[in-house]
Amino acid sequence: MMDPIADLLTRIRNGSEAKHDKVDVPYSKIKDGIVKVFKTRGLIKNFRVVKDDRQGMMRIYLKYDSDGRPALSHLKRESRPGLRKYLNVDEIPSVRTGFGVAVLSTSKGVLSGDDAKQQQVGGEYICSVW
Repeated sequence: MMDPIADLLTRIRNGSEAKHDKVDVPYSKIKDGIVKVFKTRGLIKNFRVVKDDRQGMMRIYLKYDSDGRPALSHLKRESRPGLRKYLNVDEIPSVRTGFGVAVLSTSKGVLSGDDAKQQQVGGEYICSVW
């Protein structure tokens, strides 16, 4: 697998479109940080790590509104292995005029764009979701 973060976003996108209750993805620390940002912003119900003999799996419980529309409708990978995008704190975008979330990997961990601005840190622009 060339890009595990793109795989995470694709599995969440496909699971949401298929109206699944949960999706399973291989565990890694960066994916754990991304999913924690989704959880704190209310874009997913919950997640948990399922231990196995290998690297482990993350089970992500997807969230839908009362009409059955997914809370995560658009997931866009910004920085990718062929073209990394790094942002200073003053370059962090406002996604969908505040209705979306920018996810950055910073020296203080994986943070949302708002949290990175508050802590005055920049970093790699992982993805934007809304």
